[in-house]
Amino acid sequence: MTDFAHARKTMVDNQLRTSGITDWRLLAAMGDVPREKFVPEVRQGLAYIDEALTIGTGRKLAAPAPFAKLVQLAEIEHGERVLDLGCGTGYSAAVLARLASHVVAVEADKPLAAHARAALAALGATNVTLVDGPIASAGKAHGPYDVIVLEGAVEQLPEGLLAQLKPEGRLVALIAPRGKVAVAHLFARSGKGIASSAAFDATLPRLQPAPDPGFVF
Repeated sequence: MTDFAHARKTMVDNQLRTSGITDWRLLAAMGDVPREKFVPEVRQGLAYIDEALTIGTGRKLAAPAPFAKLVQLAEIEHGERVLDLGCGTGYSAAVLARLASHVVAVEADKPLAAHARAALAALGATNVTLVDGPIASAGKAHGPYDVIVLEGAVEQLPEGLLAQLKPEGRLVALIAPRGKVAVAHLFARSGKGIASSAAFDATLPRLQPAPDPGFVF
């Protein structure tokens, strides 16, 4: 029988710390959230390997390290409101809920959303609002947000997404133009508008269904 507590500690020490994850709150969150509860039962023994895991309907749960690097890039503070787009079975929302005041998690696939709702409820994640609907627009009614996280690679940002940011808000996303290397980007709102910066190359599963394109930087 798998010792999941030991597997979580090994993941933190051997995958996260060695990948430059230094945010102690994020390390603590990922060392505490039971990742195995967010994958199909037949794959629970693989929950902590350094690979993306199939969670159904062509979707995958991101490997721990690239997910953690993207979250760390957002520099989420306690008291902030976060929009989690493409939450899948809810693992990302469970981690973000340990860092933020409230998380609005959006998932377009109804079976995945149902899994997420049940798993988050079992964890007692009362500061997560799960919305099943279109990735690009379903969270708009609950905004604006301090931070927006896209849980998968996109060719370009969906139209209107940046408008959901509060002043000084941040959006992190893996931008992967067709045929090019995928790069994590930070978009930050200020009084002067939106500034974008490339942070690091990374690999995350494609966010599907793909949101409508609209913003080109």
